[in-house]
Amino acid sequence: MMDFLTTLFDMLGSASFWVATLRVATPLILGTLGVLICERAGVLNLGIEGIMVAGAFTGWLVVFNGADLWTGVLVAGLVGGVFGLLHAILTVWLTVSQHVAGLGVTLLATSLSAFAYRVSFPQVSTPPTIEAFAPLEGLAGLPLIGPVLAGQTALTLLAIALVPAIAYLLYRTPMGLALRMVGENPAAAEGQGVDVIAVRTGAVIAGSMLMGLAGAFLTLSAFNAFFFNMINGRGWICVALVVFASWRPGKALLGAVLFAAFDAAQLRLQQAGGALPYQIYLMLPYLLSILALIVMARRAAYPQALMKPYRKGER
Repeated sequence: MMDFLTTLFDMLGSASFWVATLRVATPLILGTLGVLICERAGVLNLGIEGIMVAGAFTGWLVVFNGADLWTGVLVAGLVGGVFGLLHAILTVWLTVSQHVAGLGVTLLATSLSAFAYRVSFPQVSTPPTIEAFAPLEGLAGLPLIGPVLAGQTALTLLAIALVPAIAYLLYRTPMGLALRMVGENPAAAEGQGVDVIAVRTGAVIAGSMLMGLAGAFLTLSAFNAFFFNMINGRGWICVALVVFASWRPGKALLGAVLFAAFDAAQLRLQQAGGALPYQIYLMLPYLLSILALIVMARRAAYPQALMKPYRKGER
């Protein structure tokens, strides 16, 4: 037991552990913020898993074909926005079931990415690689957090910077107030002159663009190639993290880092050769996340109009 605790404390005090934690957390931060924006406007977006696949593939593909990395990021975001527009047309304009439409978007985006990959690389068994974002080693001199930030790339800093930016947008701007109103009481928002359909459509597109960026991080920063199963359920984790965060950007960052810390810890505990079977360590981040979700969900205040379709003029 003492050996386990010693290993645990050594791990928590090492910069490499927090470097890995932030790297694992980055796609979760971007994806969770995307889901949060959609749900704040009253739209559940279960298309996230497929949108992340499409963002990962298209961002990587344009860079492989000669574009620079930031162009790849931009294309991934735009592709995410296109699938977001499709989801908005189905759920906001045509009031199709948000569950069914989201799963349909996931299947469509995943299938299209697989088809485009096979068409682009018909004879390739090993995915080609690209030159991914480099770590920001120039930040190593900063006090305390320097060694951790020096192991990250620009996309991680962008994800962290988006948290206060989106919080400001939601709680300090008229646009954010309108977005929250259509997620709580769209009829009242319409009575105040807010175009509910336009706000919900814009929110779904913006949130989906962030989901595309979350996928692009995996191919342009964490790895340097595209693999079909690289999203590996991260989209569904983001959906759960939004509930954990009670639809607040700051808590979303905390939840993403917490899950990533559990994940980074289980890998190191396995390598340390603990007495428990490795399956227990693999299960640990999910088990602890479920427990945290149960505790937080009891006090979560859902947007009152979440998953409720709205037709203009209806009361």
